[in-house]
Amino acid sequence: MKKHIILTSHPTRGKAPWPIAWGAATAAERGPLVAGPHDPRRNVIGAHAGSYALYRALAIAAGKLSPIHVPDLTNTAPVERLGPFPQWAEPERIVSLDPWGHLVAEVFAEQRAAGHDIRPTIAITKAHIELPELRQAIAAGRLKPDGTVLLERGAARVTKAAIEPVWYLPGIARRFGVAESDLRRDLFEYTGGMFPELVTRPDLRVFLPPIGGITVYFFGDLAAITDPARKLACRVHDECNGSDVFGSDICTCRPYLVHGIEVAIATAQEGGCGLVVYNRKEGRALGEVTKFLVYNARKRQQGGDRAETYFERTECVAGVQDMRFQELMPDVLHWLGIRRIDRFVSMSDVKFRPLVASGIEVVERVEIPDELIPADARVEMDAKKAAGYFTAHLPDAAEMRQPKGRGLYE
Repeated sequence: MKKHIILTSHPTRGKAPWPIAWGAATAAERGPLVAGPHDPRRNVIGAHAGSYALYRALAIAAGKLSPIHVPDLTNTAPVERLGPFPQWAEPERIVSLDPWGHLVAEVFAEQRAAGHDIRPTIAITKAHIELPELRQAIAAGRLKPDGTVLLERGAARVTKAAIEPVWYLPGIARRFGVAESDLRRDLFEYTGGMFPELVTRPDLRVFLPPIGGITVYFFGDLAAITDPARKLACRVHDECNGSDVFGSDICTCRPYLVHGIEVAIATAQEGGCGLVVYNRKEGRALGEVTKFLVYNARKRQQGGDRAETYFERTECVAGVQDMRFQELMPDVLHWLGIRRIDRFVSMSDVKFRPLVASGIEVVERVEIPDELIPADARVEMDAKKAAGYFTAHLPDAAEMRQPKGRGLYE
């Protein structure tokens, strides 16, 4: 098959890119996101599937995938109907994902039928999850099977949503308090010039970055999420492969994740809903290689691994302590129409402040019980306490107004 070279330094020839009115009240007014590289009305920078887009390109290069393949979306509709919610029409509330991403086959059916490459960026399905810790919680009496949310064998019924990142660049720039032109230049320059359109196509305002996405696990009745008469529990968790998957005991990540699931299940059993938001941001978004280098540096320093040098060693290797940028974290909660979280399973001010600043009320902060903290993770907890990473109280309005940094939500 003949391959075409796409020139990204000049506007698309022929038809103009499909206009996008970010934050419009309806999908028709907002417009579709068209990412097909040969689509004459392409209106985004990058490609769908986040970091997996590179595997797609490799599959095409290896002759395993047709470059003109378009997904058949028959029977792929969400198993639960979510939205639209008022926040979808508030342009500053959601800037890092497409709130219409799960409804593409429905709301843009006409455009897809006309041949435009418009793909879902969100998918919603149902499943069961089984964790040994849930069976332990049942044996200890902390949880009781009810046959609906939690089964006798220790499995929990869940609805889950997978979300690809979709960045509205003007909104991202405002969220971080920087000029859009500077944001575009740095995204272009410090990815090795991977996306020239960031600087050559200012008319394209949506970027599909090659980064990890988000998975949301729902426990209980999804209608309870926006019902003020029922309680909502939420754990926002950032990826830690070593602990979450392999059980490494140097940090509290898996114990806190499982504790969040316990609280979510208990809240669902009370007639509410529990959420676990899982962000693919390994090692505070520094990556696993950097994380392992830091582990070595911490353990080999004179005096061994110490709380007072915990973050210092990270900064020496990475140049920064944390790159998760929780300013973007509330977007997924606004996508779900959330205005209040009754039980926020975290003591992190770094997560709490963006939530409150974005307009979400937090009633209670739930910390991890001491007995769930591994012995080798005590250094991490002590370091976070010493660094002011979390507090044991809810900051009042005056504290929330204190400047904490450059970002809008800090």
